[in-house]
Amino acid sequence: MQKHLLVVAVILTAGTGCDNVEFGGLDIALQAPESATKQTTVDLAPTETAEYPDTNGALLLAGMRQGAIGRFIVVGEVHLDTIRPFPNTKLSDNDERIAKLIAPGSEWAVFSEGVRVGRMIAQSVGPAIGFCGARTAISGVVELVVTAASAERLLAMPAAEVNKPYEEYRELSHTYEQRVATLAIAGDAIPRYGATWPESGTLTAREHIQSFQLRNTPGQSIAATFIVGDNLGVGNPEQGAYSLFVMGHENDSGYVESYTWYHDAAEDGKAAARYFDHLDWDGDGLDEILLDVFGNQKRSFAALSRQGDSWVRNYQDNCAES
Repeated sequence: MQKHLLVVAVILTAGTGCDNVEFGGLDIALQAPESATKQTTVDLAPTETAEYPDTNGALLLAGMRQGAIGRFIVVGEVHLDTIRPFPNTKLSDNDERIAKLIAPGSEWAVFSEGVRVGRMIAQSVGPAIGFCGARTAISGVVELVVTAASAERLLAMPAAEVNKPYEEYRELSHTYEQRVATLAIAGDAIPRYGATWPESGTLTAREHIQSFQLRNTPGQSIAATFIVGDNLGVGNPEQGAYSLFVMGHENDSGYVESYTWYHDAAEDGKAAARYFDHLDWDGDGLDEILLDVFGNQKRSFAALSRQGDSWVRNYQDNCAES
């Protein structure tokens, strides 16, 4: 079936010079590199010692769109078991591959809510200051299917490296039942982690909530972030601050806890996680979930995947390590 695409101009980085832009509430300075093919290094360490295979994986980008303006950041390389930092310094073809991917006219498949919703034609590139590691930002023009014209959170992968058809786009709005479920899940998790109960209650502590539909999963899912002694953004937390990310999944009896991530800022620094989007980016038939993580000074990414009946955090930038 032919898809009618809506052309949306998306400006992700500055082609030349240095501009300050905002990615979901964070100011980012984007500076043009000395050369579009200049090798970039990423100061990221794996969570455990491992030898990465000398093979390339498809790149995953994450971006926000506000009106006609969007900003995409390179998350990393997709592999079956995890996401890995990009570039892979063990590979000799990094310069050539980067130049090919960001060359004017290169095409990226764009996704939202787990389905393909359009494409991006790359125009320019620059470093994204404010994120963990020496990450790259890519700019281009985006074409979206009409039904996804309101989509703001976007993921992207090189069109030549993915084979995903267009599917029905559906954006969910959280319900009263889902909102109550997140409060119940947090209410169970807080004493389990030995955390201080929020002074004004869990409702006041909840700073973000998102409902979504996972692939090959019958019921809906819900994610929420609770913050105590801090806010959901980059900055130094107060003494005793912590964050709690929770997920719940719908079954026959209602919503049950499927994943929680408690982070005490006093122990390892701030790492407040927020749901960003979901997509089956590794092609295993099950969606993975990308999290936006806010630290004391920088933003970073983490990813969740399913292992059996459980969710696990299978990727986390080193600067957000817990």
